[in-house]
Amino acid sequence: MFKFIIRRIIQTIPVLIGVSILVFSLMHLVPGDPAQIMAGESAPKEQVENIRERLGLNDPLPVQYFNYVSDAVQGDLGNSMRSGRDVTAEIGARFWVTVELAFYSTVVAVFIGLIAGVVSATKRYTFTDTAIMIIALFGLSMPNFWLGLMLIQWFAIGIDLPAWVPFISDTSWFSPSGWGSFKQIVLPVLTLGTGSAAIIARMTRSSMLDVIGQDYIRTARAKGVKERVVIYRHALKNALIPVVTVVGLQFGGLLGGAVLTETVFAVNGMGKLIIDSIQARDFPVVQGTILVVALLFVFVNLLVDIAYRYLNKRIDLD
Repeated sequence: MFKFIIRRIIQTIPVLIGVSILVFSLMHLVPGDPAQIMAGESAPKEQVENIRERLGLNDPLPVQYFNYVSDAVQGDLGNSMRSGRDVTAEIGARFWVTVELAFYSTVVAVFIGLIAGVVSATKRYTFTDTAIMIIALFGLSMPNFWLGLMLIQWFAIGIDLPAWVPFISDTSWFSPSGWGSFKQIVLPVLTLGTGSAAIIARMTRSSMLDVIGQDYIRTARAKGVKERVVIYRHALKNALIPVVTVVGLQFGGLLGGAVLTETVFAVNGMGKLIIDSIQARDFPVVQGTILVVALLFVFVNLLVDIAYRYLNKRIDLD
């Protein structure tokens, strides 16, 4: 196990180098001069040139990249061109907000997806199975930003219902923006977790159907084992391996999907920081934030691989 972890950590190095090269190249291809943006549209050329010289933007691109990587290896992601603050401090102030959003969304997605997938598999070809799969299809099809706007309209701004609807006068139950309180967390988490819940439900159903048809499941039923025990203790445990893979990938996807969700709900996380920094051509912040997200994604995939060993002892990671 230890050798496997060390090997995977070493394998992350070329991945992070590739991510840094890609982001560095794309940021320099984006139209707009960060020095001009910082100085203002009416600033004299001398002032703009001084800013470019101070930020090192006049150096050749390979030199700029080498300087950036050299500092990043030492834990220095540079300073924000916009605020002048250390990039690490900028990211640190937003990091846990995005991680919490992705984690809560993953928990909701796993909870809904597993239950829906197991029920759908055990009720195969029934109305319940068809209804769950249709709902899952809608969940996959709906863009996060559209669903977020609809949830804000329905449950934050509120809809005035007719007087004859019992016990409900309006539906303005949650906050449309911010992060911290329960009312602020619910809508962003549901927005981000819906698509993942649909994917997990479909994968769980498919995996459960494969396992339920195995000989050991038929043997357990023939011995008179209760159906609940057969499904949740024997079938579900062995069906979880491909589901765990999907959950790990979805968590990484949720970190990226948080960009739109945080923008819609005005959540001050890393996603919103990336959008604001791209608009301001703040190269160090964009590069540093995406590098942190990539590192977190790789770490989650490592945890998923380790989880395989505990779900199935026959898997040899080394």
